[in-house]
Amino acid sequence: MDEREINKEVRHEERLRTREEEARANRSFLGVKLFSVVLIFVFGIAVTFLFLRAATGGGPLAKIAALVLGRNVSFDSSAPAVVERIQKLNKLETVTYSVDTVVEGRRDNAVLPDLLFGDRLLLVAHGQTIAGVDLSKLSADGVHVSGKAVTVDLPASEIFLTKLDSSKTRVYARTTGMLVPQDTNLESETRKLAEDQIQKAAISDGILDTARTNARANVQSLLSGLGFDSVTVR
Repeated sequence: MDEREINKEVRHEERLRTREEEARANRSFLGVKLFSVVLIFVFGIAVTFLFLRAATGGGPLAKIAALVLGRNVSFDSSAPAVVERIQKLNKLETVTYSVDTVVEGRRDNAVLPDLLFGDRLLLVAHGQTIAGVDLSKLSADGVHVSGKAVTVDLPASEIFLTKLDSSKTRVYARTTGMLVPQDTNLESETRKLAEDQIQKAAISDGILDTARTNARANVQSLLSGLGFDSVTVR
């Protein structure tokens, strides 16, 4: 191999090395650029998060955050505003009581035997009683606000609804005297009696107390979310 070919090969190798170095430099530059973009993005999220926290935390930073982000960090803590917020919950259903029961309905004669003049049925009933607090009845006199402390006197808990589940309620047995027709109203009256029994059972088991306890927890959570530091619900 003569000297010119050797020099040519040397120059070719030098060009290859130069291209490899340029490629490595380009890859390194892209990596640094990508890392910078990710870093700026994460930094931006962190700054935004800090400003959002400052905007709701009070103090000097809240004013700066509100100015930069254009957020209003104040809230209307007057008693009428609090009453309106609570009243919007309307009938707050807080507990459902379910029960199965067997109820007897009957027509009989004080003198003649049931075999001839009686009418009797057994109803297997499944029903529910729903209770809660009707917050639309809350008045301004029941809410007392002092700075960021609020006290609320709830209306009494009450039964909203008692109903039978028709798909799970059925007549188990019925006997009618040989000399009288079946009373068409007996089943509906027995169903009403079953509803009354279910409601009485629910009240006896403390459904109204449970409804009030759950309503207090719901209202307390609402008021804490409005920004009150001290919340008392009675």
